[in-house]
Amino acid sequence: MIKFAVLGRAAALAIVMSGAVSVSAQAQEIPEAHMAAARDAIASLNVTDRFDNILPNMAEALKGQFIQSSPNFQEQINAIVDQEALALAPRRADLEKEAATIYAKSFSVDELKTISTFFTTEAGKKLLNNQPLVARELGRAAEIWANGISRDLNTQATAKLRGVIDANPIKAPVVDTPAPAAAGAKPAPTPAAKP
Repeated sequence: MIKFAVLGRAAALAIVMSGAVSVSAQAQEIPEAHMAAARDAIASLNVTDRFDNILPNMAEALKGQFIQSSPNFQEQINAIVDQEALALAPRRADLEKEAATIYAKSFSVDELKTISTFFTTEAGKKLLNNQPLVARELGRAAEIWANGISRDLNTQATAKLRGVIDANPIKAPVVDTPAPAAAGAKPAPTPAAKP
């Protein structure tokens, strides 16, 4: 019984200590210079651009729901939802801050500056602009390559295995035929049918 009490206290202490470590890790602020470098990097990479339509799309979907249930109030619904969406727009800064924090935790200040420097050059901008097309073309090329490799692997392995299999044909099983009964021997009795 005492052992369980000691183990329980030890477990409780471990949980409390892990929480304290977690809180102290969260309390560590990222220096402003590091955050500034991260913001520059995400701006040069256009990292959060793909999230630009989240709020407008949500507003349009909400308008559609409200208009479907109350079609006589379409004008008021559009005005109110647009007004509320615009009021929420400044919260986009929260997403930008989270993105910068993620990058700051993932890269050093020097790495972030290098990223920013490259992606603000013409080559960096071209890489960002052409990346979707390049990725699509690379995907197609990989698919064609994989189909060719699959075909060739199948053809070559089949040819070599055919040589092995044909060189060692499987022999048909031999069925033992009973020897002819000796003269004067009685045949084995036939089993009786079951009732």
